[in-house]
Amino acid sequence: MSKQLVAYFSAGGTTAAKAKAFAEAAGADLYEIKPEKLYTKSDLNWMNPLSRSSKEMKKGIKPALADTDAGIENYDTIFVGFPIWWYVAPTIINSFLEAYDFSGKKIVLFATSGGSGFGKAVQNLQPSAPGAEIVEGRLLNGSVSAEELKAFAAKF
Repeated sequence: MSKQLVAYFSAGGTTAAKAKAFAEAAGADLYEIKPEKLYTKSDLNWMNPLSRSSKEMKKGIKPALADTDAGIENYDTIFVGFPIWWYVAPTIINSFLEAYDFSGKKIVLFATSGGSGFGKAVQNLQPSAPGAEIVEGRLLNGSVSAEELKAFAAKF
């Protein structure tokens, strides 16, 4: 089994496509972070302050996960990918981090974004993974070659 895992949350498919390409290029295992209740299009309407995603982000609500069988204990480095929401990681990433013991692990973030960077993602996620080292990786926007993804993974 690989010592690297690519775990990702994707609401619209963009992050999923990048995560799958990344895992393949890096020779890493792949795990999808899924909410217990899937998001609908209206849930993801960030322009509506009453949408599910808006409420989660504003109030810090951490959605329940569909499962917790990622096998984190088998990996040294876990790449965690997500779309940037409100300049940080969606709160489901906190749910994922809190579901496991990441002590002594390295968590490398990667993300997709329509225009913003990581913002305070590392700072907001660190309390959810005490004992882990969380580092800001890179945005995987646009076209990223398999060689670039392989080189990114090799840094860690």
